[in-house]
Amino acid sequence: MFSSETVEIQLGDGSPYAARPWRSHFDYWVRSELNYPRRSLIDILRVAAADVPDRPATVFYGAQLTYAEVKDRADRLATALARYGIKKGDRVGIMLPNCPQYLIAVFGILRLGAVVVNINPLYTPREVGVVAQDSAMRMLIVLDVLAHNALSIREQTSLERIIITMGGEYTAAAADCPPLAGTERLADLLASVTEPDLPRVDIDAENDVAVLQYTGGTTGTPKGAMLTHYNIFANVVQTTTLLTPALRRGEERFLLVIPFFHIYGFTVGLMSGTWLGAQQILIPKYDVEALLTAVKQYRPTYFPAVPTIYISLLNHPRAAEYGIDRIRSFNSGSAPLPLEVLDQFERLTGGMLSEGYGLSEASPVTHTSPTLSIRKPGSIGIPLPDTDMKIVDLEVGIQEVPIGGEGELCIAGPQVMKGYWNNPEETAETLRVHHDGRTWLHTGDIARMDEDGFTYIVARKKDMVIVGGFNVYPSEVESVLFAHPAVMEAAVIGIPDAYRGEVVKAFVVLKPDSSCSEEDLR
Repeated sequence: MFSSETVEIQLGDGSPYAARPWRSHFDYWVRSELNYPRRSLIDILRVAAADVPDRPATVFYGAQLTYAEVKDRADRLATALARYGIKKGDRVGIMLPNCPQYLIAVFGILRLGAVVVNINPLYTPREVGVVAQDSAMRMLIVLDVLAHNALSIREQTSLERIIITMGGEYTAAAADCPPLAGTERLADLLASVTEPDLPRVDIDAENDVAVLQYTGGTTGTPKGAMLTHYNIFANVVQTTTLLTPALRRGEERFLLVIPFFHIYGFTVGLMSGTWLGAQQILIPKYDVEALLTAVKQYRPTYFPAVPTIYISLLNHPRAAEYGIDRIRSFNSGSAPLPLEVLDQFERLTGGMLSEGYGLSEASPVTHTSPTLSIRKPGSIGIPLPDTDMKIVDLEVGIQEVPIGGEGELCIAGPQVMKGYWNNPEETAETLRVHHDGRTWLHTGDIARMDEDGFTYIVARKKDMVIVGGFNVYPSEVESVLFAHPAVMEAAVIGIPDAYRGEVVKAFVVLKPDSSCSEEDLR
């Protein structure tokens, strides 16, 4: 818990941020200090299943699962995994697009106190191998068509079992998942449990890791941000508190195309949606026609997305005809939102498009735009409740710069990670104890704060390109290019792009007497 008196003393009277000017711009229903649950994330599903058991938890290609059904399947999966020896602290990967199986897998793993490792389904075998090796995953739940990526690296990892599921299993068509050599079927695991038999698991919410979220951090080398149950639960409470007056428990409808394997989709979508007992309208892959059809059919109340999606909707000739103006709340995250896009989208819908800021190491949200207070387009808004910020010099990273000055953005709050998995050096570089005795997350982003407490991202200290909301590290792309035998030198940068925000551009010098086509490099 954070009391204002304690924090003021810790910051010190000489700090230009001690006054916390942003607090005067909290919406009238938002308190500056909150109490956060010190419970397992499994309680998020347990409470929803108790409060609204018959409420649709997921809508997926015409089929629905209620919260009672999701909980039953998650309990059955937990029972099956426990029979295989999965226990508290073990790492289990999920490599799926947005689908009902994702919710079942997440809560089944968490029910045992095991750790969820989110993996991008677009990862190559090499990238899957890096995450699997570093996390020492024991099992992986993966889409059947992607199983070959896991099977190809299995011998180099600690993977004991690969569990497959098919995208069509939970649709109205109810397609079956055929057996695949070297794997087991999720459907068979669930069917093997006639009655859930769950072990007692004691969770220390503030210290036990719930999710390993892999990120490039400050260097581009993949590292697992250790997010505890308390970190994520606190961020769920923080973000949903901001929308409290408009929320109706059990009646909200979340349109979720932001992927659950990304921490933005995981916390703001899956976890927050479950906490509110919302109907989660799942879109596994972005397609503008499919998304607009879902808008027309299900009339969502909340739509979090990334700038590229809002740009795509703006360019659709008939977007307004689908009832997009009936969505109550929009939120943009994961990448900077161009001002012209914000203005045009609000003209299209008549609603407010809020912009926020976050990073994997903060579960992820730290800032967002207030709803009814003053608004400053172009800023990332103000810190969430119990979230402190300051901006420090770029040279040493300790001295606080004056209000309006530019420096590295630092964050403190209940949502800040425990550290990086098995990486004390990077942890010490990113999480630093300042002279006030508090641990601060150094974001690697260069920012400034105005006199009202609104923050503006000026540039990135990190060597990183954000493509459609996804972090792309030039060093990783360069290492792949260097693997080609014809490449002598390679340098990668980000260049502006009207749709994706940025795209990667590579400069390549070939070895003497070598040849290589552009398609080979792609």
